[in-house]
Amino acid sequence: MAVPTLAVAPQSGPHPVDVRPPIRRLVPLSLQHLLVAYAGMATMPLLVGTALNLPEDRIRLLISANLLVSGLATLLQSLGVKWVGARLPIVMGSTFTAITPAVLIGREHGLAAVFGATIVSGLVTVAVAPWFGRCLHLFPPVVTGTVIAVIGFSLVPSAAGLVSGGHGAGGGGRGLALAGVTVLLVVLVERLAPPALARFSVLVAMAAGTVLALPLGLFDGSAMTDAQAVTAPEPTAFGAPTFVVPAIAAMLVVQLVNMVESVGDTLAVGQIVERGDDAPTVVRALRADGVATTVSGALASFPIVTFGQSVGLVSVTRVRSRHVVALSGLLMVVLAFVPVLGAAVASVPGPVLGGVSLVMFGMVGAVGLRILARADLTDSRNLLTAALAFGLGMIPVGAPDFYAPLPPYARTVLDSGIAVTGIVAFALNLLFHHAPRLRKDNAR
Repeated sequence: MAVPTLAVAPQSGPHPVDVRPPIRRLVPLSLQHLLVAYAGMATMPLLVGTALNLPEDRIRLLISANLLVSGLATLLQSLGVKWVGARLPIVMGSTFTAITPAVLIGREHGLAAVFGATIVSGLVTVAVAPWFGRCLHLFPPVVTGTVIAVIGFSLVPSAAGLVSGGHGAGGGGRGLALAGVTVLLVVLVERLAPPALARFSVLVAMAAGTVLALPLGLFDGSAMTDAQAVTAPEPTAFGAPTFVVPAIAAMLVVQLVNMVESVGDTLAVGQIVERGDDAPTVVRALRADGVATTVSGALASFPIVTFGQSVGLVSVTRVRSRHVVALSGLLMVVLAFVPVLGAAVASVPGPVLGGVSLVMFGMVGAVGLRILARADLTDSRNLLTAALAFGLGMIPVGAPDFYAPLPPYARTVLDSGIAVTGIVAFALNLLFHHAPRLRKDNAR
């Protein structure tokens, strides 16, 4: 079953993906992408560093390294070089899927083993990317749509965590009210503002929400006074990467999940911008993932993957230019060397960021459902595939300790709803549509 592509009408000028907006629009549009993605980029190293009881200065180094690699990866993915990079508006960043394995590996073998395993998983990704491209027919809408939908909906609880106090000041009735106002602002700007302003609906909502947080006592800018003006990431601060077989095996599993997620996100963005939902683009995207992950391990950071927020934000704003995302990548690199600016971005109140994230993650889920709708759901086999993938994939979201009795290596996969969804949807699609028929009356 081939992956459907959209028929695009011939156009006389450059494709909207390749158009560079004027600077007065380019900068705020890029800042919008940065603000939406920043919390995710800071959260991964923060959680790993905290779980490993690292001192604050070492956690800050992990965050700086992650920003640097995410920025470089975003530049590579959006601008591209000959055989690497999708040349689509895709933001890159560290994956939450690697949190639990990184903590377990770090406790037993040290962070140097995490970084060594990350390097190997990146190299393997580069090597197998062409194979994934040849197997793209095994990722029809019933697989990619279901995976993307679960990516979005499984992240909604993290948005709720931001509202309740997971990022800066938050929580309580005031936090809920501020998050609600932020969501309402996105809707109102999108509905009532002229098209030129509607493209900035997320940025307008975040700015207005931050201003409203001041009289509510929900704005905390103390991090800006404590942050250094200029610094530099220190890749050698945790020692040279080491290569431990069990750590490499665990991270390869994580990277397999990341590749399935990247395939889904790349196809989704390609379909939204009406370019690049094809095998060559997916291969280039996966190569960029692999190169970025390899560099990430060398620079003391974690596996890099496409950010689902890109799908949501491109859907909301309808801004298709890859140059907008490229500039956001450059801004990430700057933040890695200027912590005070990063602290300013991080000072966006949790309820405001949570409200915006709720919109973004919901949009990712909605895009997944739109892709899933292209599958023939009158076929009971496709319906069963989607039903089981959704049901099993949402278990870790609603019941995080469901698989607690199982050994850690099994939980590496099962605790990720995205991983479970991808495996189940892929396996059932193979069974129903590509395995030899077991009986002649199998046709429905």
